Amino acid sequence: MVYAWALLPNHFHLLVRTGSRPLARAMRSLLTGYAGAFNRRHHRTGHLFQNRYRSTVVDEEAYFLELIRYLHLNPLRAGVVAGLKALERYPYCGHRVLATGRSCPWQETGAVLRLFGGRPHQARRHYKTFVAEGVANGRRPDLIGGGLIRSAGGWAAVMDLRRGREAFSADERILGRSEFVEQMLRDIEREEAKRERIARQAPPLAVLVKRVAGAAKVTIEGLLGGGRRREVAKAREGLAYLWVEVLGRSGRALGRELGVRPESVLREARRGRDERIRWDRLLR
Repeated sequence: MVYAWALLPNHFHLLVRTGSRPLARAMRSLLTGYAGAFNRRHHRTGHLFQNRYRSTVVDEEAYFLELIRYLHLNPLRAGVVAGLKALERYPYCGHRVLATGRSCPWQETGAVLRLFGGRPHQARRHYKTFVAEGVANGRRPDLIGGGLIRSAGGWAAVMDLRRGREAFSADERILGRSEFVEQMLRDIEREEAKRERIARQAPPLAVLVKRVAGAAKVTIEGLLGGGRRREVAKAREGLAYLWVEVLGRSGRALGRELGVRPESVLREARRGRDERIRWDRLLR
């Protein structure tokens, strides 16, 4: 779900709520898929966006509206548009959608506008006032990440701590209040430990193929050969889910084994997620 976005000449910004699909996989599809289509359309090659993407987990309660405003003012701060009126006409930013009521099917506007008023016209007016009040704030380093750093008194205080003997915990990937950042760090540590454990115990592809075929009661030849029976299709989805979604391995490598394109593997992996309880036990 996309709440705010801005496309600039060499990069873009997104404020999204993730669902069951991992953010990394969604961003990979967006960056490679969009960049590939753009390059083909404009007969060009090479990178389209500057550098790889960076993500920050956000404490919604504390920073939701601030980030929407800050993100939507990016074209103005970058000099791409001359003022707020021009920003309302700028087609590559979610501000135009919220400020004017224009349609954008993949941008979530209702949840944002409800925070500014019950009636759409009134909400848009209050939203525009809120955005205008943020112009004078300029760049906001405090909205880049590191909630624990701010709660300890800012970067100067952190440098003092690091020069002494006192240890300090901070993470620039997280934006929020101290308790939120601390909880997220604990969650990240648990998830990383789980992934490392699974990776250490992960079987090679040939063994995984054998396990999936046995669980689905299909032959290995049928699984790799792409039979049309429902059982075979389900087995391929389960194999793709385990290999790509759980183990984080290359869809291209599995595609070579199955004789299909990488994008087909990713689609099968998404479908296999629906029966993840059935497949996850094969890795235990």
